[in-house]
Amino acid sequence: MNKIKVMEQANDLLNGGNLHEAEKLLRRVLKSNPKELIALFLLGIIAMKKDDAPGSLQYFDRGAKLNPAFEKSWFNRGVVLFALRRHEDAIESYQRAIRLKPDYVDALNNLGIVLQEVSRYEEAITAYDRLLAVQPTYEKALVNKGYILTLMGRYQDAIACLAILIDLQPDYDLALGMMASSMLYGCIWNDYGRIAEQVCKGVASDKFVCKTLGLMSISDSPADQYNCAKIFAQQKNPPAPSRLWQGEIYRHGKIRIAYVSPDFREHPVAHLMAGIFEQHDKSRFETFGFFLGTADNSAIHGRIARSFNQFLDVRQKGSREIAEMMRAMEIDIVVDLAGYTQDARTDIFAYRPVPVQVNYLGHPGTMGAEYMDYILADSVVIPPGDQEQYTEQVVHLPGSYLPADATLTVAERTPSREEFGLPATGFVFCSFNHAYKINPTIFDVWMRILTQCPGSVLWLMKLNSTAEPNLRKEAAARGVDPARLIFATRVPKVEDHLARYRLADLFLDTTPYNAHTTACDALFVGLPVLTYLGKAFPGRVAASLLRAIGLTELITASLADYESAAVRLAHDAALLAQHKEKLKANRHTYPLFKTEEFCRNLEYAYTVMWERTQRGEPPTAFQVVRG
Repeated sequence: MNKIKVMEQANDLLNGGNLHEAEKLLRRVLKSNPKELIALFLLGIIAMKKDDAPGSLQYFDRGAKLNPAFEKSWFNRGVVLFALRRHEDAIESYQRAIRLKPDYVDALNNLGIVLQEVSRYEEAITAYDRLLAVQPTYEKALVNKGYILTLMGRYQDAIACLAILIDLQPDYDLALGMMASSMLYGCIWNDYGRIAEQVCKGVASDKFVCKTLGLMSISDSPADQYNCAKIFAQQKNPPAPSRLWQGEIYRHGKIRIAYVSPDFREHPVAHLMAGIFEQHDKSRFETFGFFLGTADNSAIHGRIARSFNQFLDVRQKGSREIAEMMRAMEIDIVVDLAGYTQDARTDIFAYRPVPVQVNYLGHPGTMGAEYMDYILADSVVIPPGDQEQYTEQVVHLPGSYLPADATLTVAERTPSREEFGLPATGFVFCSFNHAYKINPTIFDVWMRILTQCPGSVLWLMKLNSTAEPNLRKEAAARGVDPARLIFATRVPKVEDHLARYRLADLFLDTTPYNAHTTACDALFVGLPVLTYLGKAFPGRVAASLLRAIGLTELITASLADYESAAVRLAHDAALLAQHKEKLKANRHTYPLFKTEEFCRNLEYAYTVMWERTQRGEPPTAFQVVRG
């Protein structure tokens, strides 16, 4: 058989999925001619399909040296280097391919993806613009450019870019969800209702139209969020072909728990969990921190790093390599604190490196992935009847599922209202939520509240340069003086940020995505939080916190009740003072800010999970009840 026919046969085997026979044939070719470029190229592709990135790289390296003018070798080399998280090398490899073929649109697209990964956004936009000049209808470039424009805060530009894509392909993966998210981030609402409706219809029709976190700001339906998560997991993070943990039973002196997160830095997750990490009983548990992010030299990063038995900075390692580390270390339980949030690495868990895999905190909802065994929750955020909307087994913790660090420090000095642009007199409503949690429905309610409370103001978090003027414009359109919206300036120290909550009178929650950490902070300082109890997990968190601090009377059952309660509290100083006194007293008797007790409950849950694996039992939902 001549060389051409052998290559054709090998290629047919490869395309037919018969990797083993294709590899055998190509190795024979390579044995007789070690410089056969096409054989090297195809073996590199086979190694990629077998998830052998290092082996694949060797073949593409050899091919690039044999024929430096073969642009596909440089392209595939870039793909493998990116998988190995060798970002700068991947960028160089793609650039080599593009120099050889300036209109190489796949290389330009992938170059943009790597540049985005290393936060070189302007260069990524340049790569996409160059690609779109060659092929204006290249859909991947349009969606990737739209995403980066959103990351850059160029929300109007992102919407325009995504509109072109949606005109070309109305059901393009994630495009509608990204459009809706850009509108929320920029408070650009002129067409938001229509787009949000299309997103919900798409999710209900099993279309891959939205990321899970994006949908949490759009829909309050547990069924929608469950469906969205399942679709996302299937499309982006399916189970690996083979699992690393094969059912072995570990016999350690201590239960080995690994926490995985990109947010062991100045981030809400870090502040919520730091006290828990420190409180772990090291006589019974050995703890490991797998850090996926970039160290920021903050005090909280150092504090967390010191709290673990082992702290591992693995951001430069590939996901399979991290999974193999966990398997080699015989970790008993791994807790994913990121879910599908930014910089998460869900594919680590798709390899099933650990007997017990837990979804907790960072992603307030199901991950829809069969390889996640449990989700830690409470009976408010996931009512007992809602288990069917979660692929994980639900573990109900007592009190609130959200941990609170009782060691937080609040600055002794309370700043003046004038320092933050607040009026010296009048009622101050506060809502320190990100722009994406503010939507036309809740904003309508807020504006009606201000209208019924003369002299009051709404104190919002410092938002982006698009959202702030848009919210002022929306206030004016509802007959409210835009000057009654005050945007907080940023303060460098957490203790000073917490102290300024004392200047507010009442915290107004958002829906369908509640305040989480910010609501907890407000309650810690002594500021009452008014919430509307939603249907899905993200819209029930503030109610969970209020129950755990004994202020259930601030949980409303409808937006009409929420509005009337806010107005009543603004007009009834005695009633508001009563709530504040109750909040102050309950700090010492209710479970919300009892960090050590929370940690013991968490450890109880971990122990039950571990004992079940020791007995070879499958994961099953349970409630934590300690004697």
